[in-house]
Amino acid sequence: QVQLVESGGGLVQAGGSLRLSCAASGSIPTMNTMGWYRQAPGKERELVASITTFGNTNYLDSVKTRFTISRDNAKNTMYLQMNTLKPEDTAVYSCNLRPHLGAGNYWGQGTQVTVSS
Repeated sequence: QVQLVESGGGLVQAGGSLRLSCAASGSIPTMNTMGWYRQAPGKERELVASITTFGNTNYLDSVKTRFTISRDNAKNTMYLQMNTLKPEDTAVYSCNLRPHLGAGNYWGQGTQVTVSS
């Protein structure tokens, strides 16, 4: 089993920045993809950004120039640096981990990000 704990959410004004962290613990598979998803009220959950063990990244088009995903494999921690935040970025952001081999799809409890205009 893998446990994921997010931190770093909060309230920020438009144009501001936040940094989210996701700490993984437990039986973490060596090769995996970690990602940040978000879900706003009344909307479907969407993938914001993902990063593999090897550092390959993928971004939602609307955040490509503003957000940066990274990870520290030694610390089993993933980060999302969010700059130039917009009100439409307001959502619950959740951390996800999927092994490259075998079964498993793990989620954190989520952290609220609210961007005021």
